[in-house]
Amino acid sequence: MRPAAAAPSTAVGTSRIDLAERVAACPLRTAPFPHIYLEQAFAPDVYRRLLAALPDVRRYRELRHRDAMMPDGRSARRKLYLYPEHVMLLPAGQRGFWLEMSRVLRSRELQDAFKAKFQEALERRFQKGVEHLTFYAVPMLLRDFPGYKIGIHGDARSKAITVQFYLPRDDSQAHLGTVLHESRDEPGSLRTTRLAFRPASGYAFPVVRHASWHSVPRTRPEDGERNSLMLTYYVQERASEWLVQHLKRPWVFLASGLRR
Repeated sequence: MRPAAAAPSTAVGTSRIDLAERVAACPLRTAPFPHIYLEQAFAPDVYRRLLAALPDVRRYRELRHRDAMMPDGRSARRKLYLYPEHVMLLPAGQRGFWLEMSRVLRSRELQDAFKAKFQEALERRFQKGVEHLTFYAVPMLLRDFPGYKIGIHGDARSKAITVQFYLPRDDSQAHLGTVLHESRDEPGSLRTTRLAFRPASGYAFPVVRHASWHSVPRTRPEDGERNSLMLTYYVQERASEWLVQHLKRPWVFLASGLRR
């Protein structure tokens, strides 16, 4: 009798982390700009393991930007990069899950799924077929504390695609989702689409100049912590852009270690 085949490397619990398949199956929305809203981005057993594996807050570092700064001078947003070298510093019981998640998030398969979904917008921006585009994937966990907010903004041109997976434990934080705007100024800023902050949900959009306006209203003490997983695809069209991303990675690892 032949021995049973080994489980595939993508196995986590009893389900695979099949994000690429779920992205491919998600319908594209066009208003107020191209985006997708994913529901059940993770299988239930994967999501349970994800929540159980969320690292302690002391593992995170401040993500400092103007809107997130609190009166005490600290940021209401924390970040934890999910590169393998950062994950290896986590407790042993968490490493296996986040190493696999990191692999999936940085995979060519998932990037190709997003490029195919946003093909029209990306080809218009870069003036070439998506098959000729390669982006640099940066995954990180985020933890926002009461008082966090970010005003209406369009993401930096160094970014090609923005993805965020929401990680609440239940529906009580549904009102904390990102808000999409038709423009930065009234009356367009008042015409909005709120993406519900529900378990295992998420969104993605291509970064388009003078579009892709979004915000997060200020959170309140009763809202509690806001956990999410951010995946940003950075542009690396020119050699200088490629070099910046590849040099930045060892630097952020070293800086993270120095701040411990």
